[in-house]
Amino acid sequence: MIDSGHSDRTGRRVTLRPVDDDNWRAVADVAPRDDQRAFVFALAARYLLLTERSDVWNSLAVYADETVVGHVMWGVDDDESRWIGGMVIDAAEQGRGLGRATVRTIADRLAEAGRPIRLSYHPDNKPAAALYTSLGFHPTGAFEDDELVAELLPPA
Repeated sequence: MIDSGHSDRTGRRVTLRPVDDDNWRAVADVAPRDDQRAFVFALAARYLLLTERSDVWNSLAVYADETVVGHVMWGVDDDESRWIGGMVIDAAEQGRGLGRATVRTIADRLAEAGRPIRLSYHPDNKPAAALYTSLGFHPTGAFEDDELVAELLPPA
């Protein structure tokens, strides 16, 4: 379990846990709001399948206290940078600061390697851009497919 001590705005503790036999169905059923489907898969199940078929990505269940509320994945690139991807917070749980707490929690863990942390988002996804910028990520100008790459440098 990854627990950096971050909570959502209602006070629930946000932790990241391995996807396992007990929680995979709840994770697979996580779905974003309809207006977000242009930017993320309609169900987190697609991300779970991606991590099963990839040597790069690793899935984690996002919990608020003891309830599965989302999915996030992480990976290590050839240059040893760490990547955050596939973050989806269930539509019914949005608006409570869970996305912010999730990114902070995974970034805290990935920062331990002392390497840049990267993620990507579609340029039209203004809420994602605002969230990541507020957490210290800076656009690099590079693109991964049709998504803008942003980076958080490790502390000096």
